[in-house]
Amino acid sequence: MFSSCFHYLNSKLNWLLLIILTATTTSFSQGFLHQEQQKIVNGNGDNIILRGLGLGGWMVQEGYMLKTDGFAGPQTKIREKIVNLIGEEKTKKFYEKYLENGITKQDIDSLAKWGFNSVRLPMHYNLYTLPVEQETVKGENTWLEKGFTMTDNLLKWCTENKIYLILDLHAAPGGQGKDANISDYDDTKPSLWESEQNRNKMIAFWKKIAERYKDNQWIGGYDIINEPNWNFTGTNKNGCDEKLNKPLRELQIEITKAIREVDNNHLIIIEGNCWGNNYDGIFPLWDNNIALSFHKYWNYNDTASIQKMLDYRKEYNVPIWLGESGENSNVWFTQAIELMEKNNIGWAFWPMKKIDNIAGITSVSITEDYKKILDYWETGKKGPDSDFAFKTLMKIAENYKMNNLTIRRDVLDAMFRQVYSDKTKPFVSMTAPGIIQAVNYDLGKLGFAYYDTDSANLWVSTNEHSKWNSGNTYRNDAVDISLKNNNYAVTDIKKNEWLQYTFNVKASGEFKIYINYSNTSESCKVHLEDSKGVKLSKTIALQSTNQKNVINSIDIASLKFTSGLNTIRVVFEEGNLDFYSLTIK
Repeated sequence: MFSSCFHYLNSKLNWLLLIILTATTTSFSQGFLHQEQQKIVNGNGDNIILRGLGLGGWMVQEGYMLKTDGFAGPQTKIREKIVNLIGEEKTKKFYEKYLENGITKQDIDSLAKWGFNSVRLPMHYNLYTLPVEQETVKGENTWLEKGFTMTDNLLKWCTENKIYLILDLHAAPGGQGKDANISDYDDTKPSLWESEQNRNKMIAFWKKIAERYKDNQWIGGYDIINEPNWNFTGTNKNGCDEKLNKPLRELQIEITKAIREVDNNHLIIIEGNCWGNNYDGIFPLWDNNIALSFHKYWNYNDTASIQKMLDYRKEYNVPIWLGESGENSNVWFTQAIELMEKNNIGWAFWPMKKIDNIAGITSVSITEDYKKILDYWETGKKGPDSDFAFKTLMKIAENYKMNNLTIRRDVLDAMFRQVYSDKTKPFVSMTAPGIIQAVNYDLGKLGFAYYDTDSANLWVSTNEHSKWNSGNTYRNDAVDISLKNNNYAVTDIKKNEWLQYTFNVKASGEFKIYINYSNTSESCKVHLEDSKGVKLSKTIALQSTNQKNVINSIDIASLKFTSGLNTIRVVFEEGNLDFYSLTIK
């Protein structure tokens, strides 16, 4: 009884603090984001380009973020696997810790420091209200404090950092798409589109959200339905050939009406069918404070790739926003953001945290014990006992804390500095005489810090999947990197690819440069250039090491360096080798 009272009072105190904080910070904010014809502006009328990150995987788990996508994609299936392994009570403890560590104040502080001015919160409705089948009275809504408290805390951290929070209903009651992993859709139960009760609950959810946050200026907008993908009348199961989209339009109109009954301040963000991009039948628009969201993955970064959205913006005099993008190389990230900002389009990349990830700003460390659990789930072989599995899962939950993450500085550099600069900079501090690790080539754009022939995954445009980093480790550039002989090496090197290194020379002089490599081919050839592409050495043929596990070292040049920073490029006239390092002495 005391515990219940304590949690009730603590919740009320948190809510009171949020109200006080809102009242004391609005005078320092710049007013509500809103539509001004084709732009999103603040209260002062300033054009705002939202530079954001989606907090995917926190309130809504997706299998690929946890390495379970081969056998458990939607959160419901993931949870079932965990319950079967450790039981219901331990599962509840795991999820409590997972949600506690998933996003913290330190995360939002870090996003602000890195340059983001907004975050997109993917919400699962079941943290805010019961599923319709669990309601004791049909048609009523039981509200749960868990989701609201999590949102209040996040909003408080965003407010303190002057970051806009965009609320996104990622998993709607019943599920809004056939792509179950995204919305936690369970095909054994009525979907959002097959249940009036689910749709009514969703409308009530948004009205409740609007009532709670109507006066907070750091709520950037209400993204009312994420990536609907449903065939209402067409043949494509994900709604990509729908021409009318009548149920989707009607539901978004009803939600807008419910929000406007209590909140005329906030921007409402709508999405089309087919993962947010099919707007056929959605127009004309029904509100004068609205924005269109679109999602962009795995296609070319040219004007043609966004032309339809640009046309909508002009024809309907409405702002557009790239609400979700990512899961690609640094090359693609830089080019996509360049395209958006050149066209005055804000963006939110995806997601912040994944296990063992290079294609994002952070990575959650995987453990050998967790790999054993994944192997058990995938193969059905003899599994770990409950205590071992619980300890392992709790360790993974602990790894979600900011202090335990690997920060991908190369990704951050690609998303911010490289968008507006062709300059390169050292990836790490390196000194000569000394060893220059091959994987520590300079930070910078393709063609300036390195050159590689496979730079991005463009399968939506080309129908061909490609890996920009075939080893999927260490860095997210186009350079292929693998772990070999307990050392990182640049691998899969092709003809005319090159890498640039900037290092500090202690004292001017002449230095011998050795390349440390492994190959089984006699055709490998290399030379050195300066940062402008001027050849500094003759071409050297690299003798075969006969075995890939044998590392050979060959003197390839003698060069003069002056004290201070110096830059060289290693150019592979012919590739097919594993490149470990340079030794300068």
